[in-house]
Amino acid sequence: MIKADLIIKNAHILTMDNNLTEYKSGDIVIKDKKILDIGENKANNYEGKILDASNKIAIPGLINTHTHAAMTLLRGYGSDNPLKVWLEEYIWPVEGKFVSYEFVKDGTDVACYEMLRNGITCFVDMYFYEDAVAESVLQAGMRAVLCTGILDFPNPGAKTPEEGIEKTKDFIAKFKTSEHIYPCVGPHAPYTCSPDTLEKAMEVALEFDTLFHIHLSETEFEVNQIKEKYGATPIKHLDNVGVLNDRVLAAHVVHPTKEEIELLAEKNVKVAHCPESNLKLASGIAPVPEMIKNGITVGVGTDGTASNDDLDIIGEISTAAKLHKGYWKDPTLLNAKQALLMATREGAKAIRLEDRLGSLEKGKYADIVLINKNVPHLQPMFDPYTQIVYSGKGLDIDTVIVGGNILVKNGEVISIDRDYILSKTSYWYEKILSNT
Repeated sequence: MIKADLIIKNAHILTMDNNLTEYKSGDIVIKDKKILDIGENKANNYEGKILDASNKIAIPGLINTHTHAAMTLLRGYGSDNPLKVWLEEYIWPVEGKFVSYEFVKDGTDVACYEMLRNGITCFVDMYFYEDAVAESVLQAGMRAVLCTGILDFPNPGAKTPEEGIEKTKDFIAKFKTSEHIYPCVGPHAPYTCSPDTLEKAMEVALEFDTLFHIHLSETEFEVNQIKEKYGATPIKHLDNVGVLNDRVLAAHVVHPTKEEIELLAEKNVKVAHCPESNLKLASGIAPVPEMIKNGITVGVGTDGTASNDDLDIIGEISTAAKLHKGYWKDPTLLNAKQALLMATREGAKAIRLEDRLGSLEKGKYADIVLINKNVPHLQPMFDPYTQIVYSGKGLDIDTVIVGGNILVKNGEVISIDRDYILSKTSYWYEKILSNT
């Protein structure tokens, strides 16, 4: 008998691999943080701790391709305003007063709890004090792609873009070899970063071989502003600057032209689709079906909780699937399998980690979510993909495993103290309320 660290038995497994292999009663064998074996009748060949997953669906850990985790402490703040007003009159002023290492650490602790409870095992974050974000992620046992937001004007993270870039280099050097923290470069957006800043940021991404994460073509205001200032639409502008390539993960991409969609495909740019945030801020509806048709990799993101207002990826893909069917008047668009792929295999491709994450296959990290299917709203289960996407909820998740470690058990997060984070939300609520 071969020794294993953990053996998951009797699960209905949706591997989300290239063939969408499915095992209606399968086993997953875990050793040294990775999947050693997977399939039907595998458990009998191994010995180790057994986790009976009868009445559970096993899927890969869910991937949130765009968020600002610490903004849990600003959840709902300044709601029901256009993006420009929301940012300039609400978010940026309060961030200027309160954002600190302590604020970011506490806010990210809350986010990690919420994300784990909703089955998210890896997320992409752009904010400030990313060392604090990394500390939260490591304590929680999750994975994250992290970048400090680089802007041309003073912000809580840096007084100048040059300082932001130097801090980015230091952060990359610190975590370059981590199995849980994947540092990247994060210029905020074309309207907050000059061509020079964008070029310098890309130089760092190329030098250290990292992801280049940026907000792009999010609003009509941005499109008009960039056209007026640079004589080109945002995506074309990035191409003109020379920073549009296969390491770019562009958040939102709500207003691309047909030519720009073709350009994104040609350059192998990845997209983080944030439907609920875009709807709440009235930014518009991204042409995701057209992107997918053109071969663009599209992941799904929640954005920050100040503009969403939760960190539930199952809810996000459900919104995405229904949104595009309704908007484009075609019920075949973004079917359930495609929607779930956005949060798993396609999400892993979007963050350049498809060799390690995104599907349940031998050799990949054992990042696994078990969904309790024995609940009335998921039954009868004619098709698991359909039920997860259209009937499922984050709270249906029973178990979350990252690298073979159980972080959520019986629906309870065990790596983060719930009472502690609730005390922190109360502390910051009182502090913000009494000083704004």
